[in-house]
Amino acid sequence: MKLFQLIQQGADQLVLAKVAFGHGTQNAHDEATWLTLWQLKLPLDLTVSDDLQVSTEDVIACAALIQKRISTRKPAAYLTQEAWLQGIPFYVDERSIVPRSFIAELIVDGAFDGWLLESSHHFLDLCTGNGSLAVICALAYPEISVVAADISPEALAIAKINVDKHHMADRIQLVQSDGLKDVKGKFDCIVCNPPYVCQASMNALPDEFNAEPKIALAGGVDGMDFIRRLFKELASHMNQQAILVLEIGNERAHFEIAFPKLEAVWLETSAGEDQVLLVTREALMNIFE
Repeated sequence: MKLFQLIQQGADQLVLAKVAFGHGTQNAHDEATWLTLWQLKLPLDLTVSDDLQVSTEDVIACAALIQKRISTRKPAAYLTQEAWLQGIPFYVDERSIVPRSFIAELIVDGAFDGWLLESSHHFLDLCTGNGSLAVICALAYPEISVVAADISPEALAIAKINVDKHHMADRIQLVQSDGLKDVKGKFDCIVCNPPYVCQASMNALPDEFNAEPKIALAGGVDGMDFIRRLFKELASHMNQQAILVLEIGNERAHFEIAFPKLEAVWLETSAGEDQVLLVTREALMNIFE
């Protein structure tokens, strides 16, 4: 069988099975391509030409992986134990959510560089999960140090794998902390992709998202439980000109109801201007006056 035919066959099966996407791919063809190339140990950016042939043995192996994706409803990244964010590979398994934060593209694009100072050397990645944003920050800004904090020791074990994988142990410190409770010091830039999914959305999640740790997703009735607590504690962990870059996904309406006085800057991402916001220390202080 030709490779492109094998990929199309897998895509057709994924469509028929009505699997859900959103953990690295957005459609059946891309997902089938990812799984097939991974199984064949081929580069994931391979240009699939009409003349590439696949052996019968490999066809069977690829079909089995597609079937596993369908039967388990696990995100593909859990099956491959690999996720890519902004072209950077990360280890992942069921102990942490699959990395997909839009903050990653903002870091790489330098979208909030204008709010940073030459002295902005201390970063915090709060709710770090598998450590991907901490690593991407360290790669993008060679002069900084990063504290990567998470409540989950299981997620931090994954983060350590990725910190070591990218040789960042001397620049990224891993801290187990419930929010900011055990985080020490002040920071110039804080990035945070917290649990923000509201209860109604949690109730409607596809199986693929339910395969992820609930603690990293569920944000209470309106999705703002963690963020309310964060805002009350955050200013004491921010240097004078510090910024917070916060992802809230599809919960902008709930966010604006919860914090009507907050002056936030909404940042443009590939998904629009409703996903990620930037808050200065000054703006944060103003809502509690």
